Amino acid sequence: MMVEERPDISVITSGAELRRWYWLKEELVAEAKRVGVKSTGGKFLILDRLAHHRDTGETAFPGDKKPTITSRFDWHSEALSPETLITDSYRNSQNVRRFFKSQVGNSFSFNTTFMAWMKENVGKTLADAVAEYERLKTETKKSGYESKIAHHNQFNQYTRDFLADNPGATLDLVRKVWAAKRALPSEDGRHVYDRSDLDLIED
Repeated sequence: MMVEERPDISVITSGAELRRWYWLKEELVAEAKRVGVKSTGGKFLILDRLAHHRDTGETAFPGDKKPTITSRFDWHSEALSPETLITDSYRNSQNVRRFFKSQVGNSFSFNTTFMAWMKENVGKTLADAVAEYERLKTETKKSGYESKIAHHNQFNQYTRDFLADNPGATLDLVRKVWAAKRALPSEDGRHVYDRSDLDLIED
């Protein structure tokens, strides 16, 4: 069976084709600089910019336009209470940290999941936020709990799924299979573990 080989990134002419392949962040950064596209930010944001550039020829990416902030509420200095509404100007700050510590104790700490919740729930109150923090904290104590892996971290998710299906496998084996897997195209550029992946490497 003929295996489709990944083309050089510079010769790909469509966003869809670009997304079919796995790219290291440094490859995307280098290509973004080569074509004059903004090269800062996360890996998938850079990929989005490059895909947009391939399809339109534009170096400016619409997704880089920041939404207009309508609230003037200052999260660094305003007095906070459980009734305070979360605004589109929300920022993690020492002021916010002090408030949460007063509500849930000194063990409070910002984490990725909770910070994302705050950003996504404009209009809710800090009392709602406290309840959500406590809910998340309870979840982490449940038997079998697994932390959420960020969407962009494909290798960590692949490793977790691989080891769950192959408990006796070593990390060296995971890396070997992953290297073979990521060299192949996929419809959306994401590489998800499948039991047949073991067939990708020779015994």
